[in-house]
Amino acid sequence: MAPSHFPPLDIVFAGTPAFAVPALAALHAAGHRVRAVYTQPDRPAGRGRVTTAGPVKAHALEHGLTVEQPPGLRSLEALEQLRGYVPQLMVVVAYGLILPQTVLDVPALGCLNIHASLLPRWRGAAPIERAIEAGDTQTGVSIMKMDAGLDTGPVLLARATPIGSRETAASLHDRLAKLGADAVVEVIAAWQDGRVTPQPQPATGACYARKIERREAAIDWTRDAVELDRQVRAFNPRPVAETTWSGRQLRLWEATPMPRTIDASAGSVIETGARLVVAAGRGALQIERLQLAGRRAMSAAEFLHAHSLTGERLGE
Repeated sequence: MAPSHFPPLDIVFAGTPAFAVPALAALHAAGHRVRAVYTQPDRPAGRGRVTTAGPVKAHALEHGLTVEQPPGLRSLEALEQLRGYVPQLMVVVAYGLILPQTVLDVPALGCLNIHASLLPRWRGAAPIERAIEAGDTQTGVSIMKMDAGLDTGPVLLARATPIGSRETAASLHDRLAKLGADAVVEVIAAWQDGRVTPQPQPATGACYARKIERREAAIDWTRDAVELDRQVRAFNPRPVAETTWSGRQLRLWEATPMPRTIDASAGSVIETGARLVVAAGRGALQIERLQLAGRRAMSAAEFLHAHSLTGERLGE
């Protein structure tokens, strides 16, 4: 899509986490008038559970943008407040609320959403993590015109990117956030010029990226080492894959699969010399960075210098 000159739009932006910040910054930098930034109410965070502003709110305030934090958008009061900004377009990125049809109908041009997958694959809350966990070799971003369904609206633009063999959710998150920010600015210009038309999503290939639950972090050493590697990478930086050692939590930040024949029971520590290797149901997992409960994360070499795991079995 070639760039074009276009008049700036009156936009309401809705987003909450760090993933949404590049898009907000790009829209602002492109000259669009961001009339208001909607974001989730401040919530307790960190060990001290201190009430903290989300990344989008922090960015908006830093740049002098109006911030709104209603607990929901279904009340008449919230709807009238939104209408008062007279938005031509609403851009939604990981806002955290499902928008009712009454909200979708407010902007003259509708609502666009940046979704971190190639729709219809991985609709839902955790597309980045689920793509890595499933072993996908490609993902991307979709700019979708929102409807009342869950990520079911027609797509205006999709941008693909490979998933690297050592990609983590953290690194993929940052790449997709930048890709989505560039794509939404591009597609708004093309849409205004009539050079792009929303295309219905294919009837086949849809799957659901359910929200990550804390219990999923637990390593099952009877699984294939390749699957465990994907679990470690998918859950970095949250919730972080974990196992136990002598009854203590052991978080695994980085690991590499070793698809070789191992004559040892699953979870057995089979190497503690130059590296830390643990037998899996099939193959083994070389742990490269880990963290004992209450301690800082460290390399396997550092950990083995301080702790002996010879003959130990993890997950018991």
